[in-house]
Amino acid sequence: MPLILISGYPSSGKTYRATQLVSYFNAKIQSSSDPRLSRLTVSHINDQSLAISRDVYREARSEKEARGAQYSAIKRALGRDTVVVADGLNYIKGFRYQLYCEAKAVKTPSCVVSTCFSQGSVSLLVQAGLMFPEVHVGTPIETCRTINTRLLADDEQDGGYEKDVFDNLIYRYEEPNGMTRWDSPLFTLPFADETPPYEAIWEAMIGSEAKAKVVKPNAATVLQPATESDYLYELDKITQEVLNTILAWQKDHPGEGGQELTIAEGNIVELPATPVSLPQLQRMRRQFISLNRQHKLPKPRIRATFAEYLVGGLG
Repeated sequence: MPLILISGYPSSGKTYRATQLVSYFNAKIQSSSDPRLSRLTVSHINDQSLAISRDVYREARSEKEARGAQYSAIKRALGRDTVVVADGLNYIKGFRYQLYCEAKAVKTPSCVVSTCFSQGSVSLLVQAGLMFPEVHVGTPIETCRTINTRLLADDEQDGGYEKDVFDNLIYRYEEPNGMTRWDSPLFTLPFADETPPYEAIWEAMIGSEAKAKVVKPNAATVLQPATESDYLYELDKITQEVLNTILAWQKDHPGEGGQELTIAEGNIVELPATPVSLPQLQRMRRQFISLNRQHKLPKPRIRATFAEYLVGGLG
């Protein structure tokens, strides 16, 4: 089921919006009579649920470890019947791309919900026609700074980011771009809006009228059906047996070219008028094996196909 990625500046209201979104989705699921929807669950993953301290963002090594924990938790949660709300900074576009690929690999849609101020990108999205009517600009940096300062001073709150960490995260933030496939569809939520476009997010991720959203995975990431482990051995063995049969017949019938030689399983190889040399047969055998190493042949068809290949090559 869908991956909803929350992204934004520190102290921009990400967890508040994620909680609103989780409540909205849970209410929609509980009120639905559609069996496809009633079996869904919503998983809310953030730093608090993973016991990740805000201090990890001070050092590159600790932050990398925290990001690995986030990635693993999200990957584990992705499944057929789970809506995953990944609530965090998610400020690195490469990390968002990784999560996009994970969602696509399990054939589920994803979107990015941004809570940061981005007038420039909003204008681009409007011009490109990629923006939902309800999408607006988000939380300005100075508002985030004010909220963070208040959280730091309030011992009863979860706390904010230390000033140097806050400034560093703002500086390093890589803003989502709805023009890229891994950041689209992009929903930018305004700080002051009490009713963000959660219905539009639901429609984009879940769909209506019992029509599930299905994403086609990249061909490169689709696991190919398992093949028999001894295929290459059989390919090598059977083709060599055919060659041995031809060489043995030529040795026993010198000068008798142009004959039809019946090999095992009733397959026929028409020999040319002049004897076929061992190097020529070996060359054709290597070519055949190379052609069929990846294009798997059923074992019963290997001998017949090789016989046809020899007829075409020797004719």
